[in-house]
Amino acid sequence: MRFVVEADGGSRGNPGPAGYGAVVIDGDSGEVLAERAEFIGVATNNVAEYRGLIAGLRAAHALDPAGTVAVRMDSKLVVEQMSGRWKIKHPDMKPLAAEARSVFPPDAVTYEWIPREENKHADRLANEAMDAGKRGEQWDPSGSTAELDARAARNVASEPGAAVASALSVGADSLKGARPPGGRGLSGAPAAPGWSAPDLGAPATLVLLRHGETALTPQKRFSGSGGSDPALSDIGLAQAERVAAALAARGTIEAVVSSPLTRCRQTASAVAARLGLDVHIDEGLRETDFGAFEGLTFGEAKERFPAELDAWLASPDTAPPGGESFAEVAVRVAEARDRLVERYAGRTVLLVTHVTPVKTLVRLALGAPPESLFRMELSAASLSAIAYYRDGNASVRLFNDTAHLRP
Repeated sequence: MRFVVEADGGSRGNPGPAGYGAVVIDGDSGEVLAERAEFIGVATNNVAEYRGLIAGLRAAHALDPAGTVAVRMDSKLVVEQMSGRWKIKHPDMKPLAAEARSVFPPDAVTYEWIPREENKHADRLANEAMDAGKRGEQWDPSGSTAELDARAARNVASEPGAAVASALSVGADSLKGARPPGGRGLSGAPAAPGWSAPDLGAPATLVLLRHGETALTPQKRFSGSGGSDPALSDIGLAQAERVAAALAARGTIEAVVSSPLTRCRQTASAVAARLGLDVHIDEGLRETDFGAFEGLTFGEAKERFPAELDAWLASPDTAPPGGESFAEVAVRVAEARDRLVERYAGRTVLLVTHVTPVKTLVRLALGAPPESLFRMELSAASLSAIAYYRDGNASVRLFNDTAHLRP
């Protein structure tokens, strides 16, 4: 037989109460052949996802040990690791990956990443398992409602114009969080009556984290990529742990990318350790090189370089002596943005970076002029978020959130 296995896992706290779901589908008829779900206690998202994969493969193997399996998951991590393109570094993942590989011969299984909205059946099973665990129970197949997703898809597919209707509904679903109140679309104009949102698919969501404090932060000194590369202070380390706990509780981050500078790598490492992820470095996320202004307060720079500072403030094309202009930084940051949006399409990725890159990404998303950089306040260890859609539109969803830093 030819099977399709769709699997998912989740953790409410990451680590926290976790569960998985998996569904086995006949690859020829589309019939649902088996469902599996289980509450597994306290675990991370990644562990739950691997457990879901193993359960789905075992269910397919029980139906036909000689079958072939096409695995479809919305976990890029699991798909890439099981496909052999990413190394498995985390010690908790290695035995789970080995167990998954042992169910079928390697050449009988293929892996494909799918957007989250295409994995609703397994996702619902995983949530049913976690809900059962919250009640102190285990998931009962008789209570499954996950088949509703598959049944609805089959019903829609049998009706005239189904492809268009289905695409519009998916697009509208993906934009629920991006629309401002009052029935307005991304442009701010009133939505036309009777029209659904276009099929934009799941966005790439960049969660932007400014690094925690260094010794220079409370003194408001210029601290860019051309200075002393300071480490986090004790306060900064505590901020990194707090934001790590907050992001783990949300459980939505699928990858962590950092500026190469020490303060960002330290902040990123604290988060990645909580999430069971690796930290990837992108040079495009480094801070502006402030040249001769490095290490100075604004007042000191005004006293020592009055003409140069005025020129810098007056034009984004002017660089501090020996440094970078904001125009140059915008080009670098935009290139990094495009690279990351393409790489993480349909996923949520954390970018740990600096004041100028975060403000630049927000400015570009809003179509605001360069001088808007001087009109934004961005606190240490604050969170912002931007969703990027396939048609090129962007939606700013959060800016300078510091709620996680409060006692």
